[in-house]
Amino acid sequence: MKPITQEKDSLGFVGIGYMGRPIARRLLEAGFKLTAYDRDHSKAEELLRYGATVAKSLSELSSACSVVLSCLPSDEAVLETYRGSDGVFAHANRGSVVIDMSTVYPETSQELARLGSERGVEVLDVTISGSTPTAENGLLTLFGGGSKERFDSGESIFRVIAKNYFYLGPNGSGATMKLVVNTLLGIGMQAIAEAVALGEKAGLDRNRLLDVLSQTAVVAPAHAGKLQRAKKNDYSRVMTCIIENSSADWSFGNGEAQFLTGDLA
Repeated sequence: MKPITQEKDSLGFVGIGYMGRPIARRLLEAGFKLTAYDRDHSKAEELLRYGATVAKSLSELSSACSVVLSCLPSDEAVLETYRGSDGVFAHANRGSVVIDMSTVYPETSQELARLGSERGVEVLDVTISGSTPTAENGLLTLFGGGSKERFDSGESIFRVIAKNYFYLGPNGSGATMKLVVNTLLGIGMQAIAEAVALGEKAGLDRNRLLDVLSQTAVVAPAHAGKLQRAKKNDYSRVMTCIIENSSADWSFGNGEAQFLTGDLA
C-alpha cells in the first residue's frame, strides 16, 4: 500500500478546535497541502496564515482531498459530518482515506468504517492522548484502529504530530483504547480531588499543598497541570469519560472533592 506523502496527497481537516488547530498547523508546517473546514468559518480561517485553504462546505473539502482528518467533539458531530447527502462520504473520491481522531464510542468508529466501505473509502480511528500544549509540540500519543497496512501508510502524518503511535487492531480499537486511557485519567483525578480535600481540611496551606503534590511520584504528568488550574480556582470541566450513556467529570474545589455526572452533549 502506497504511503501518504506531502508530494502526492492533499489533506482535508474538519474540526479546527483546541486540538484540531495545533494538529493542522503542524501538518501545514511540515509541508502538507491542507484544506480546513469548521462550522465556525473564522476558526478555519486562522490557518490561512500557515498556508491552508479554507473550504466553504464539507462537499468542497472531501471532493478535493485524498485524505480527510477530523477532530470533533461528539459522536453526533462525527456522524453528521460523514453521513448524509451533504456529508464527507457522499462527495469523497473512491480510494481516499479518512482518519477520525475524535473521542467517540467504538461503535461509532465501526459505523464510520462501514459507511466508508460502501463508498470505497478506507477509515481509520486514530484517537489522541495529550493536551493542547502537547499537540502544539508534536508530542501526542496516538491509538490506531483499522487496516494495519493503511495505518502504516499514514506514518508520515503521525510522526509530525505524535511522539508515539500504536496500532491496536480492527476498526474501533483506537476508540476503545482512548476510553481505557480516559477512564484511568478520570479515576486518578477523583483520587487527587479526595487527597487535596483531605490536606486542606487537615490545615495544610492550599497553594503549598498543590505545589508539593505536583512534584511527587504519585501524580502523573497528565494530572500535574490540573493542580495548577486548581490554584487559580479554575474548576471547569477537565475531561470527559464515556461510561454507558453518561459523561463523568472530575473536579475539586472549596475543600471538597466533587464528582459530577450529566448527559452527553
